[in-house]
Amino acid sequence: MSPEVPAIAPWPTRPLEGHVVLVTGGGAGVGRGIAQAVLGAGGAVAIADRDRQALAACLAEWQVGERTLAVTMDVTDGDSAAAGMAQVLAHFGRLDGLVNNAGIADPHLPPLDVASWEDWQRGLSSLHGAFWCSRAALPALRASGRGAVVNIASTRAHQSEPHSEGYAAAKGGLLAFSHALAVSEGPAVRVNAITPGWIETANWQGPASRSQPQHHAIDHAQHPAGRVGVPQDIGALAVFLLSGLSGFVTGQEFIADGGMGRRMRYAD
Repeated sequence: MSPEVPAIAPWPTRPLEGHVVLVTGGGAGVGRGIAQAVLGAGGAVAIADRDRQALAACLAEWQVGERTLAVTMDVTDGDSAAAGMAQVLAHFGRLDGLVNNAGIADPHLPPLDVASWEDWQRGLSSLHGAFWCSRAALPALRASGRGAVVNIASTRAHQSEPHSEGYAAAKGGLLAFSHALAVSEGPAVRVNAITPGWIETANWQGPASRSQPQHHAIDHAQHPAGRVGVPQDIGALAVFLLSGLSGFVTGQEFIADGGMGRRMRYAD
């Protein structure tokens, strides 16, 4: 008997149909871009943030009703993360995806020899948040049957500028955390990391902080892709990693920097 010839399988037009995804730091910036991508892909999304005004603006501007939930959450506080997760499960009844995106936006700390322990801990906020939120989400993700975690790192995990030790350590830690958790939780839960480069978020903030992006030609030209990144770029990659399209992908890092990290640079 001859083997069956594989058929051409149709691609889903809404790859997150029926999925519920929690995006931390989802009220603005890259987090908002990911949340909007989840909605565009047919999923339901809970956005968690400390900024209540940004959360409210998202719901008012999206107008998609029951497919969204806003949760006030401090991801560096275990009780806050657990309470927020309980809200998500009470509202949607399930959780299929978690995007650990929340953390400080400013990578700079005081010089290490004068930095306080509090400064250091603030630099590590995204790593702490990934721990608390993953810990709270894992039971529901395991029960989902298609659970996926996406951790948002940064190209600062690979290259640095002065006085960014805490932020770099957090983002590098997220990469290691991702592959370790993928091994621990597979095959029930897949875990991957996205490493964004320069992503312009000025017009993706809450209404009070929103502004028009300002770039020079050289800003775009230094990227082999020809432009600075936008939140939609990270959102599209997150949808792939959260959906069944990436069912054979786990424990990996995906760099989305417009090719900038591959370009050789010399001083004039």
